[in-house]
Amino acid sequence: MSPTSAAPIVTAQCMDYDDLAWDRGDRLFEPWKDKLFERDVLRAIGGFIEKHRGGVPDELFAPKRGAFNTWLRMRFKDGGSAVIRFPCPGASVFPEEKVKREVAVMRFLELFTNIPVPHILHYGMTEQSPRDLGPFIVMEYINHEHDFIDALNVPGRSRQDRPFLDPNVSADRLELVYSQMADIILQLSKHSFSEIGCIAKANEDDEFDDTWIVKHRPLTFNMNELVQLGDVHPELLPQQTFKTASSYYQALAEMHMTHLSSQRNDAIESAEDCRQKYIARCLFRKITREHQLCADDTGPFKLFCDDFRPGNVLCNEKFQMTGVVDWEFTYAAPTGFAYSPPFWLLLELPEFWEKGLDDWIENYEKVLPIFFKVLKEREEKAIAQGTLKDTDRLFGRMLESWQSGDFWLNYAARKSWAFDMIYWAKIDRRFFGDGDLEDRLQLLTPEEREQMDGFIQRKLKEKEERILTDLLSFIMLLNFFPLSSCGIIVAAGASNRINALFDVHIELVTSCLVS
Repeated sequence: MSPTSAAPIVTAQCMDYDDLAWDRGDRLFEPWKDKLFERDVLRAIGGFIEKHRGGVPDELFAPKRGAFNTWLRMRFKDGGSAVIRFPCPGASVFPEEKVKREVAVMRFLELFTNIPVPHILHYGMTEQSPRDLGPFIVMEYINHEHDFIDALNVPGRSRQDRPFLDPNVSADRLELVYSQMADIILQLSKHSFSEIGCIAKANEDDEFDDTWIVKHRPLTFNMNELVQLGDVHPELLPQQTFKTASSYYQALAEMHMTHLSSQRNDAIESAEDCRQKYIARCLFRKITREHQLCADDTGPFKLFCDDFRPGNVLCNEKFQMTGVVDWEFTYAAPTGFAYSPPFWLLLELPEFWEKGLDDWIENYEKVLPIFFKVLKEREEKAIAQGTLKDTDRLFGRMLESWQSGDFWLNYAARKSWAFDMIYWAKIDRRFFGDGDLEDRLQLLTPEEREQMDGFIQRKLKEKEERILTDLLSFIMLLNFFPLSSCGIIVAAGASNRINALFDVHIELVTSCLVS
């Protein structure tokens, strides 16, 4: 079970996102965006920020959008600013859950770390929001000139383009950014929990209680994308916390199969492609059943953010950190996640690297020693200051993760669309050795082999039909626009009769928003 450099038995590409699901998200966002830009709505938002921040307002800036959120900044006469942030319809598919979990982890970080997170002034759900715009957080604005992508990106590259580490960036600049990122990672990972999932105060009604535990399922970046871009029904995703790493890895493996089964469009190229993807997911399930993939199976579990990357770290003109934002996909995770070296050292992800995985690795291994150097320096400094225990060092564990190939195992477990490329290139031969695809087929269970042909035929039929799951489209719509907001009462038991009316729903919501 050691990593191998032998050629993979299958050369696979990443699965494509569902283009129709992309379009659905855009259509969900448009009527909400139109409402947001109405003058009286902007005025209501400004008044709402003023109410919860206090002070004399000076200027409300135009809305800005990120991947999952839209935010508006209000500057006050005293020189400070506050921000209100809303999840974007069509992009954020668990908006209320996302806001609640992020608020909890931001408050935890503010209390128990030195990470500069925005101070939360107020938060609430759709019914408490200005003009029913959706769940929201009102927080202090962190002054900044740049984020860390600006420090490392190729000069002149547009913010609309995917970032790419400047090959000519100086070692001093790399060390400056990497060392500050390393410090954040060390502060995150030193906090341990007894289960896998999202954290909250043990007694949320007691302001003086400072006991924090895992209380909710792990809400991950991948889960959001599975619903948003993979057409996976939310109820097919994990709904519970996990007491062991092995049970969580098995749940992740099941999610990969659920993804392949649920994504109707752009999931497969051909019958053979579908066969390879089906076999890979069956074998990954076998690995999670038969191997302990994490040394700390029963914990402790470490605080980990799926979406932590340089773009979320704000900085001044000298690239000194001023704040860290976007904590929505943070949870207590298997130590294998926290002990993996960062995937963002090159800014671009391995699955999107234009010259392929081998070239990504070649370039990654050029900068990994620089990160390890500053990580060790930060560890030594923190231990000397008494803010880090010797047992919480990450360098040795991250080095072992990279050398053993566990980095790829954990990356594939977390990333449904990158799974095929990573599995065949970095995982398959490590666990199953030499052979060909027919040999791998024999490793499947009798039930898996029996179901394969029918599965392939269903996926080929879906490939030709090119439709989305109508009920899922409606559920995503109701996450932001409940029918009651349009004056419609749905009788008990009627929800299962609402199906192929998504276009009508969009028109209905649009008319409600502008009325």
